[in-house]
Amino acid sequence: MADETLHVGSKRFTESYILGEILTQVAAPHAPVEHRQGLGNTAIVFEALKAGAIDLYPEYMGTIEQEILKHTRPATLETTQRELAAMGLGVAIKFGFNNTYALAMRDADSKRLGVRRIADLPVHRELKFGLSHEFLGRADGWPGLAQRYSLPQQAQGLDHGIAYEALRKSQIDVIDIYSTDAKIKQLGLQVLDDNAGYFPRYDAVVLYRLDAVQRFPAAWRALQGLQGRINENSMIAMNAAAELDGKGFSEVAHDYLKQQGSSVATEPARKNFWDILFGKDLGRLTRQHILLVASSVILAILAGIPLGVAAAYFRHLRYPVMAFVSITQTIPSLALLAILIPVLGRIGTVPALVALFLYALLPIVSNACIGMEQVPQGLRMAATALGMETRDRILQIELPLALPVILAGIRTAAVISVGTATIAAFIGAGGYGERIAVGLALNDYNMLLAGAIPSAALALLTQALFEGLEYLFFARLPGNKMSR
Repeated sequence: MADETLHVGSKRFTESYILGEILTQVAAPHAPVEHRQGLGNTAIVFEALKAGAIDLYPEYMGTIEQEILKHTRPATLETTQRELAAMGLGVAIKFGFNNTYALAMRDADSKRLGVRRIADLPVHRELKFGLSHEFLGRADGWPGLAQRYSLPQQAQGLDHGIAYEALRKSQIDVIDIYSTDAKIKQLGLQVLDDNAGYFPRYDAVVLYRLDAVQRFPAAWRALQGLQGRINENSMIAMNAAAELDGKGFSEVAHDYLKQQGSSVATEPARKNFWDILFGKDLGRLTRQHILLVASSVILAILAGIPLGVAAAYFRHLRYPVMAFVSITQTIPSLALLAILIPVLGRIGTVPALVALFLYALLPIVSNACIGMEQVPQGLRMAATALGMETRDRILQIELPLALPVILAGIRTAAVISVGTATIAAFIGAGGYGERIAVGLALNDYNMLLAGAIPSAALALLTQALFEGLEYLFFARLPGNKMSR
């Protein structure tokens, strides 16, 4: 049976959050709706759409043509629709504004150096470029742009929200922007002319699953009412309300729809730091975070201890086992999630748990192996001489002796998992990372701290819990000084 909830997705930047909220609030009177916000970059959100984890999300025609469909030249809408239909997808509801990519720099530097066009940049090799990670790797991003304009500069990757602050503090000189960014005017930036016409049009649209139209006909009719309803100035104003005035994405969407005459519920105003920290979502985020950490660590214990024991007993297994768990630690978290989404066919808790499980393996496997190796060989020989089977000897003698080292590994895995679990929010699995993702998108330090502080507190509580358990357990062991 098909999911009866309409799942709306969005990427991890302000405008996508807002458009996702607009779609959610317009559809809400006609169907159960869930906004899975801030899922990450294009690759992750698009994989979530193909897998059916979301039903639709706001996208841009230039991104669809060049990044998703890999067109090297402009294509007709009919061609685009035909190629998307082969994947069970479609594009519709052109919002009414073009949010193109561009490069920008401080206006004072632009005037001083005489840089008004992208073509003026090659002669200024000293300029430092700070570009968003997605832009650095996109087919319509930095590689093609650098080639088109023969740009010799090396670019460093920065989160889009942080790049503005770095530019303001003169830590970098040139950034990539969206033409509807509110901070362009606030910071007095000079948008450089794309005189070679490299960037295509990025008309904002809805990319959707074709079956969503049949599953949610009333909601789809309501969403079609957004066609041509948002112009560029309106979008800039909404972005400014979120980034400069500190309003929440839901509140910004609510205010805009109300101005447009839509019937919407009352939305509470933005709160201060303490209200955000102890907001009504704290309990939900805490439960989600603890569930992710506890589940992944338990799974890592069940798999990791046997692997560690096997690595200690069978020398030919040690290298492949330790190499595997070590390599998993080197895979960047977002890259691993991007791989797991198409493999598992979903977003949310399941791929997040798999990722956290893999990251928790190394300390558990490593400590289990070391703990077993530290068991005196004489004890093994004595147990064998008394007629104990290998299995009984391991369970009754060796594992109890290795337990302090194994518990130390579990404790390390649990504490690390508390911090690593924040990545779950980038694929809709919730947890404290949800606040951190929003804070990064807005460069909102209050929101960032409201996510980071509970995560740090949970890590300290986890550390204290394991230390307490170790004390209670080992204090009761015969001959232990703590038991006297």
